[in-house]
Amino acid sequence: MSYVCDIQQLIMIKSEVFEKELQELATFAKVISHPARLAILKYLAETKSCISGDISDKLPLSRTTVSQHLKELRDMGLIHGEIDGMKINYCLCGNCIAEKLELFDTFFAQIKAVDIDCTNENHCN
Repeated sequence: MSYVCDIQQLIMIKSEVFEKELQELATFAKVISHPARLAILKYLAETKSCISGDISDKLPLSRTTVSQHLKELRDMGLIHGEIDGMKINYCLCGNCIAEKLELFDTFFAQIKAVDIDCTNENHCN
């Protein structure tokens, strides 16, 4: 167990040497990298708001698994939940989503601006 903790600390220290924007972009990319989380975001966008139980009825996942994915999205700020009795109503957080998309746009605009012609097949693989 100690060895695992040492490796996790080393990884954390290594990621800290990068710019804050790159760290934030990487964390955002990690959160949205799971198809279940993308499906939850899509579902919330389609319904505008919903109750967590409804989400697990729409996805091929257990409520526990959906709950774990909701937590990841909530921790990133992409969604927020409001307690309504025994249920939680989840909604998209448009401001946070816009901020994260701006990070992606800025990052990839810089990469897209580089004029590299990759017509030689050996260079693109």
